[in-house]
Amino acid sequence: MTRRPALAAAALIGALVLAGCGDSGSGASSAAELSVGAAYIPQPMSGTMAAGFLTVTNKGDAEDELTSVTSPAGEVTVHETVGGAMKEVDRLPVPAHGDLVLESGGNHLMFEKLKRRPEQGETVTVQLHFTHSDPVTVDMPVKPATYRPADGHSGH
Repeated sequence: MTRRPALAAAALIGALVLAGCGDSGSGASSAAELSVGAAYIPQPMSGTMAAGFLTVTNKGDAEDELTSVTSPAGEVTVHETVGGAMKEVDRLPVPAHGDLVLESGGNHLMFEKLKRRPEQGETVTVQLHFTHSDPVTVDMPVKPATYRPADGHSGH
């Protein structure tokens, strides 16, 4: 699980500063506050494609959107699953005070044109890009092909 300690510390310091200053007029209190957990990639069977799963948690008062994902490992696209059918989308919402859950059988990341097949025990680095928030870098561990998170989907 990768957390952004510096981002969390900055958010905490920012909240403390805002609390001490009253209404600063900056609008910072209505921003999204994003963190990422429960990230993993099941070891792919194919040498060129893989799926990725994670949970983006937003503790802020504003919705944001995941707009793209980049990785040195290959091309990454965001897929939505509706009624058992998956399709590539250009964004997925991250609700205020909520989660965007990317899980097996649901919305997920697709890694395509991989430069090499990721092996169990390795990590694949991705950068998540959002409409309003700064990019978040995540190291996704490669798990056994049959791995399922203990609680079904997220790190909560």
